[in-house]
Amino acid sequence: MMRKQLVLVTYLCAIASSGLLLAQSSKQNSGVQTQPFGSRDGRPVNVYTLTNSHRVEVRAMNYGGIILSIRVPDRKGQLADVVLGHEKMEGYIPNPPYFGAIVGRYANRIANGTFTLDGKTYTLPKNDGPNTLHGGLTRTFDKVVWDAEPLKGKTGVAFSYLSKDGEEGFPGNLKVKVTYTLTDSNELVIDYEATTDKSTPINVSQHSYFNLKGEGNGEILDHEILINADRFTPVDKTLIPTGELRPVKGTPFDFTTSTKIGARIDDNYEQLVLGHGYDHNWVLNRKDKDTGLVLAARVYEPTTGRVLEVSTTQPGVQFYTGNFLDGTITGKQGHVYKRRYGLCLETQHFPDSPNHPDFPSTILKPGEKFEQKTVFKFSAK
Repeated sequence: MMRKQLVLVTYLCAIASSGLLLAQSSKQNSGVQTQPFGSRDGRPVNVYTLTNSHRVEVRAMNYGGIILSIRVPDRKGQLADVVLGHEKMEGYIPNPPYFGAIVGRYANRIANGTFTLDGKTYTLPKNDGPNTLHGGLTRTFDKVVWDAEPLKGKTGVAFSYLSKDGEEGFPGNLKVKVTYTLTDSNELVIDYEATTDKSTPINVSQHSYFNLKGEGNGEILDHEILINADRFTPVDKTLIPTGELRPVKGTPFDFTTSTKIGARIDDNYEQLVLGHGYDHNWVLNRKDKDTGLVLAARVYEPTTGRVLEVSTTQPGVQFYTGNFLDGTITGKQGHVYKRRYGLCLETQHFPDSPNHPDFPSTILKPGEKFEQKTVFKFSAK
């Protein structure tokens, strides 16, 4: 009898131990994990791995807030990394295509590297022909080490940075916080916050290149995209908006119904010629005074069934089709990134807004708080 009781107790202990290990394993496979990735400017750089209950995984580092990888399932449940990038930190220094980075202080272009605010003219570094692109040259959001803090009670990480007065020519001490949160609905939620002690332009965005077939697996021309916009902002030869809000109807820029990206990308249409493809801002459809989340775009990849849906509080989205990738960059797993191997959907205010008073204002003043949200939702059909 005592022997049977001993066996029973041992058996129950084994079950309990197994359950404890299973729970621990489950805990290890979800949430946030931190690993060292190198250093930059004498500061440690870490990778923060966010994993949800569906095995969706987002890896980001505090250098440039760069998203290193996003692994999501296809219609068969097979996981693949759907963003372009590098396996080692050194690949991101420099990072001419801005793979995965937080871009700012002003995402996109400012004409001639100048703007006037409160009667004073500010001069910025020119790094895109005659213009300033994504904030300037050296102390831009994609090239600095951010403070990082995993979220409590959520699967996420918050990156914080102080952009000092005069940095890259911009006025004001700007305190910026960008939070990545991964939900069990397979959403990557990006929250942007900022305050300043002096009036300044601000336009912050996320610059991941997506290929829903899996990074390195060919062009994105067969992806189908819907963009929730009846108008776009045409550009001049240096890709600066002319100020016109042009209807998309009757042009290759009409994606109000889902259309293959490659269907009209090489048409002899002036705006496509200027941009070498799509590299333009769309004016998102929203009701007057509606500042909440609206659908910006939906992308579907037929062979895998993967879907990316982008929602945002921002007024615009820059749709870029990787026109300037030229095969000179070797990324993950030795993949060579050729022209149009990735697409960007940069939710944003309009390019060159400080020089276009008719565009939605990008000026943040002392006492105000800059707050924007973008949601990348992944699914498969």
